[in-house]
Amino acid sequence: MTMNDLMRRLGQVSDLEAAARLLSWEQEVSMPPEAATGRGQQLATLAALGHELFTGPDTGALLQAAQPQGETQAAVVRVAQRDYDKATKLPTAFVEEQTRAQNEAHHAWLEARAKSDFALFAPHLERMIGLARRQADLMGFEDHPYDALLDDYEPGMRAAQVRAIFADLRARTLPLLTRLRQAGDAADYSVLTRPFAPEAQKAFAWRVAEEAFGLRRDFARQDESAHPFQSNLSRSDIRITTRVEPYWPACCFGTWHEAGHAMYERGVSERWARTPVSSGASLGVHESQSRMFENLLGRSLPFWERYFPALQAAAPEVTAGLDPETLYRAVNRVQPSLIRVEADEVTYNFHIMLRFELELGLLEGTLAVRDLPEAWNARLQADLGLTPPDDARGVLQDIHWSAGLIGYFPTYTLGNLLSVQLLEAARRDPGVAAGVDRAEYGPLLAWLAEQVHQHGRSLTPNELIAQATGQPLSADAYVSYLHRKYEAIYGLNAVTGV
Repeated sequence: MTMNDLMRRLGQVSDLEAAARLLSWEQEVSMPPEAATGRGQQLATLAALGHELFTGPDTGALLQAAQPQGETQAAVVRVAQRDYDKATKLPTAFVEEQTRAQNEAHHAWLEARAKSDFALFAPHLERMIGLARRQADLMGFEDHPYDALLDDYEPGMRAAQVRAIFADLRARTLPLLTRLRQAGDAADYSVLTRPFAPEAQKAFAWRVAEEAFGLRRDFARQDESAHPFQSNLSRSDIRITTRVEPYWPACCFGTWHEAGHAMYERGVSERWARTPVSSGASLGVHESQSRMFENLLGRSLPFWERYFPALQAAAPEVTAGLDPETLYRAVNRVQPSLIRVEADEVTYNFHIMLRFELELGLLEGTLAVRDLPEAWNARLQADLGLTPPDDARGVLQDIHWSAGLIGYFPTYTLGNLLSVQLLEAARRDPGVAAGVDRAEYGPLLAWLAEQVHQHGRSLTPNELIAQATGQPLSADAYVSYLHRKYEAIYGLNAVTGV
């Protein structure tokens, strides 16, 4: 048994996973509704085959016998062994059951969201929470069942750490939010719902993604779905989706968010292809890229100074009477909102904190699924002063729980924190800083590819963050960024000691 045998086995597992992602992508963008049941079985079969192939005794023997030569092979064996140790704790029957349940829950969520009726989704969510609890028990944990689930998305992170980060972030951003709300409007926000034809929205958003961020049609494509997402079949076949709404920034910023994910996958070194190393270090690191593209770049003044003429050409009715700075102020409006994906930078993390606390309660059994809408509404009212008028704009708005992604939400906020930390580190290079200030992002993309993207999973999140920024993950840079940016937009006196 040789490294070649192990690499062949890992490649086969990777191919099965890519096939499953292709089927999942297709069901979101073009599958006829009646195909849902059959698709669920197909996905369950692929998941079971991949799990059996990866967790079988032959794979264990190959890992034990492997004699890696060089850094690349050593990283592949190290990551594969970690994944193998975790995967072998889950019986194939459980993986198949969970995959089938996820598919059924997803289609129930689509119907429930369309009808704004949580009761249609509740039985499926009960099942998903039960499966998540079983998974945590199978995986094992020391302090909290959430830890076992969170580790799948953010290796090494624990619920207690997330609680501490969130408590600190809340304490330092809530006073800023209060001041901004008291300051009044900074622009005319009606421009954000001016008529903008759907196809023109998508064309403009893609043009910017291509010109600014390097997302090209020779390796990527964009379609529409109920909830935007990115799926990579390989670094040469990356799919993103968006959605079109009267609030036209949703399409633009959604596209640029997914472009950040896509360019991360594109930047992973080819040497990791068809191995477990060939993806992002963690979802928090992944979100740092999407939130950087969407917010730190896409909502910046230099960005709109550069791309305002393109928006004028694409949507003259939107830009009539506007200039780049006025639009910049409008797209950076701070106002509590019902919908997470439309939330501003200051309030966004409160949406994540809400979901994190609810997930903890559901897993602990201190919150029943039937009581979730009421708990959701009460928490949103307490945090942001809003009460959803219906389930679709409340508890049913996100896809994650229907897909069984329990433990995923904290990575969004971790990504926000890291996005600023990485950008500040990149700007220490004068060429990167000058480019960002002109909205010319080639030098930044090259820095990210070198410092972040190319490594895939060969570095742990903590190792990657320390290597790229010179310090561990912290909220300091992000909080300072929020104060600096929004105090200027809203004409507030700077507050020190943040």
